[in-house]
Amino acid sequence: MSTARNDILHGTLTVLVLKTLASEGLTHGYAIASYIQQVSGHLLRIEEGSLYPALRRMSRAGWLRSEVGRTETRRPATFYALTPAGYRQLEEELARWACLRKGVSRVLART
Repeated sequence: MSTARNDILHGTLTVLVLKTLASEGLTHGYAIASYIQQVSGHLLRIEEGSLYPALRRMSRAGWLRSEVGRTETRRPATFYALTPAGYRQLEEELARWACLRKGVSRVLART
């Protein structure tokens, strides 16, 4: 069962990160993971091994900009924010998610 959960989460990680950055603005990786966990009511947990490669991939795609700074506890960290392309990608991801949700709901509603 946990493998299925990880597969589903992996498929939604991009939209979760983009939506978090759209809501929170300039944010470091640990804070992104914490935000997703908190807002989901602790139903979702993003592992570092998934999050940081995704952040690098999204940065390479031009969806994120990054800058080095310090956290509230003065630790060095890389902070991420959406670029204009990132906002456009978020809209595409949200549309895909809505379509997927609609399709899954139809299948689950069948008796």
